[in-house]
Amino acid sequence: MSLKMNLIRRYFSLTLSLLLFLQSAVSQQNFPEIDRAFKMNQQALGKDAVMMIYKNGKIVYENRLGDFTTASPEKIASASKWLTAALVMTFVDEGKLSLDDTVGKFLPVFTKYKKGDIQIRHLLSHSLGLDQDPIRLITLVNRNNKYNTIEEEVNDFAKKKDVVAAPGIEFHYGNMGLNIAAHVIEVLSGKGFEQIFQERIGRPLAMGSTTFVKNGDVPNPSGGAVSTAQDYMNFQIMFLNKGIFRGKRILQKSTVEKMMEVAASQTMMKYTPAAAEGFDYGFGVWIQEKDKDGKTTVVSSPGLFGTWPYVDYCRGYACIIFTKNLLGERKKDIYLAIKKTVDLYFPSSCQ
Repeated sequence: MSLKMNLIRRYFSLTLSLLLFLQSAVSQQNFPEIDRAFKMNQQALGKDAVMMIYKNGKIVYENRLGDFTTASPEKIASASKWLTAALVMTFVDEGKLSLDDTVGKFLPVFTKYKKGDIQIRHLLSHSLGLDQDPIRLITLVNRNNKYNTIEEEVNDFAKKKDVVAAPGIEFHYGNMGLNIAAHVIEVLSGKGFEQIFQERIGRPLAMGSTTFVKNGDVPNPSGGAVSTAQDYMNFQIMFLNKGIFRGKRILQKSTVEKMMEVAASQTMMKYTPAAAEGFDYGFGVWIQEKDKDGKTTVVSSPGLFGTWPYVDYCRGYACIIFTKNLLGERKKDIYLAIKKTVDLYFPSSCQ
């Protein structure tokens, strides 16, 4: 009898293990329409691409094209802005910085050139009121040859950039605001930007392959990060969980919600990249969708090289399409169409 019971227990144990395995396999593979949408757009996405979806505490979908894996490092361009804005907000969490603080309080060179009244909130929302060129690939390349530190670049902004509007009035998307904010936290902490990032975001979120100083580059907080799909997904998981990652709080819930509020609306938009036209802006992140009451439901941070991470709060998932192909104007519709396909599998909890 004892032998029979042992055999029965062993049988059920093996059966349970098999069922758990099959459940895991289904969770990774049972999304045929997403597979189709991802693969049919390979020409637009580029030879190498990875797509990941996280929901209910796990990665439920993962697919790749070409040689990319979830651990393949690549430049993420303006997707860097979301990381930098979150980093700046850790200082706000601690009370070391206020969104109402002026740049002149920390960087006297701006006061010297009568630009010291720009507030931290203006830096994070591209509404600082200074003239700046649209983001282009050649601009990113030339920057490394022009400056040795973020401080040098920021001082150049103070000296040479013309005032085109009062702070908080007009939205001009670019690299100035977040780079100035990055230098503010360098001054506050007495540390370099890369060190601050690793201490407060990189290591706490297990983003071991993410850096702003690849190949000795001068850190570009607005567009210079190198990351991987898995690393960036960790950041998105934290944001989806309103500031918590693996049981540890990285940002206060109220801080995440503040970053998602509209800081720059359509009436303020003077220059917006084609990929984000029609979106409002929060702090370091695009407001991709809102509910009928105007509350943010989807935030995203597309980059020039094609990586498009977003978090959908109504459907409770985070998704990243990670590529190394230029994000052209027509590709916006492809990314949004892929999202619509993903949404079919995850019902919305919003009214």
